[in-house]
Amino acid sequence: MSMRIAVAVAATLGLGAIMPTAAEARPEIVDMHGDYYSPGTIVVRTSERRLYLILESGHAMRYPVGVGRAGKQWAGTTQIDGKYRYPAWSPPAAVKRDKPSMPDVIPGGSPRNPMGVAALTLSGGEYAIHGTNVPGSVGGFVSYGCIRMLNDDITDLYSRVPVGATVVVTH
Repeated sequence: MSMRIAVAVAATLGLGAIMPTAAEARPEIVDMHGDYYSPGTIVVRTSERRLYLILESGHAMRYPVGVGRAGKQWAGTTQIDGKYRYPAWSPPAAVKRDKPSMPDVIPGGSPRNPMGVAALTLSGGEYAIHGTNVPGSVGGFVSYGCIRMLNDDITDLYSRVPVGATVVVTH
């Protein structure tokens, strides 16, 4: 089952709860030098383990993130194709191969669910920008390719970006 389908099923079943307010997140406003991106673009720099939401006038909101571990990273340009609160999660095939005892679906809101409070699914269906049930993993090379954020930070980002927003992932 793709990430997008599993998350959509959870949303349809109403597996969710009220999210914390965006005021609880603490992104930094920074100058964005170098490459030019349109306002509203999300840029993930895996080598920095940072996500940037591009603002007007050469500024960006910067958030710490966890990124793909060695051999699990990817780079490219995609779009957000779905936004979900408290999504259920179905482990992709690679995760099931490494952890065969993992359940086929972990319900949204479960403390065992690695998606945290919200997910922004990326076109292609395999990856997402999402919260986490392991906040200590943010800042590391820890995932199978998804971008992990602190739950307060994904809540803030979720409120700021629409479906269709461009996401650029670089090394």
